[in-house]
Amino acid sequence: MKLLTQEYKEHWNTVSKLIFRALFTYFTLYILLMLLNPLFEVPFRWIGKEVFKINYEYEVSGNGSGDHTFAYLTLFVTVVLTLITVVIWSILDRNRKSYNMLFYWFLVFLRIVLVAVMLLYGFVKVFKLQFPSASLTHLLDPLGDFSPMGLAWTYMGFSKGFNVFVGFMEVLGGLLLIPRRTQTLGSFIIIGVMAQVAMMNFCYDIPVKLFSVHLVLMALVIFITDDRFLKVFIKNKAVDVFTYYHPVKNNKYHKVIFWIKSIGLFILVSLISFNFYTTESHRGNNREKPLLYGIWEASYFIKNGDTLQPLITDNYRWRYLIVDLKDKATVKTMDDLKYQYKFITDSTSQKIMIHKKDSEAEHYNFSYKNPNSEFLELDGIIDSDTLHIIFSRKDHEKFNLNSRGFNWINERPYNR
Repeated sequence: MKLLTQEYKEHWNTVSKLIFRALFTYFTLYILLMLLNPLFEVPFRWIGKEVFKINYEYEVSGNGSGDHTFAYLTLFVTVVLTLITVVIWSILDRNRKSYNMLFYWFLVFLRIVLVAVMLLYGFVKVFKLQFPSASLTHLLDPLGDFSPMGLAWTYMGFSKGFNVFVGFMEVLGGLLLIPRRTQTLGSFIIIGVMAQVAMMNFCYDIPVKLFSVHLVLMALVIFITDDRFLKVFIKNKAVDVFTYYHPVKNNKYHKVIFWIKSIGLFILVSLISFNFYTTESHRGNNREKPLLYGIWEASYFIKNGDTLQPLITDNYRWRYLIVDLKDKATVKTMDDLKYQYKFITDSTSQKIMIHKKDSEAEHYNFSYKNPNSEFLELDGIIDSDTLHIIFSRKDHEKFNLNSRGFNWINERPYNR
């Protein structure tokens, strides 16, 4: 019986070392290649062409997507290199009894990555930058025109309170990873928060699926190193104090590390908060609104002396002029097509520069009258057409999404 127990321990030790090699190699390569993959663009593209027969155009950056072609090529290379490395490592280092020190620094590495990501993602929600409120243009879009991701972004962007709550949970998980004694709790919180994010990414086609899943897995690696959860909540057994392994026993070293962590965290949080607060004041709901801000509905539209009737089949007549961001405007025609325009106003001369976004023209071609902020009158020329347009303001605060607000008492659901 003792012989069997000894054989089992040796077998498990061999398996656990193999698992560690695989986890260490994979996550180290994943993080390094995610940061450095542009340096390997030529060989990665060659792999895409020769192995996967990719013959369409794609970019290294992904234009904001984390699930682009180059990201999947990087993932493929990561898996292949992991397999090769683990095989070679296992052959050359098969007699090593343990990886305690390397495992310790591996966990430190994962904690640093997760702390940085959680603070970044958390604060960008606390300051409501990741999910802005619905734009004036979106308020006019039919629900069926939203993409799944656009719907999710609008849903998240509606509530400042919900953003702060979700962001706080991400920040809390990150902060709890910093002290070793709370890293299990921190990883547990991150698993819950990021699992919800990953499911949202999959169910709403948000292109951060690969990265969010890896964040869950990294937190899971940290969590399973502490077996107290399994013993208490699954096996219903009492547990002893958990003894953390540390390669350095010097007390002065630990005091220095404590102060480095504390000062570094204070500086990092201060810089992130200042940067995001400044960004929010320029881009968020509290930003300075441009002159003529609002949704303007065309009551009269006169082109070259002819009044165009508001027919829904007309692809020229403007239905709405939407001024939301500085020096930009969106024109929505009667057939619901949207066009982006340069929209630069001069309040002194009451002139406006209105040109299509891709136009190189830089002259003031319209004059405007805005007598009482409820009406707007434009006179000018676009593409050799003389236009005279009279608008009335559409109050965007009266949309259900903006006017409903919070109610403690609801006699019946208000689900419209």
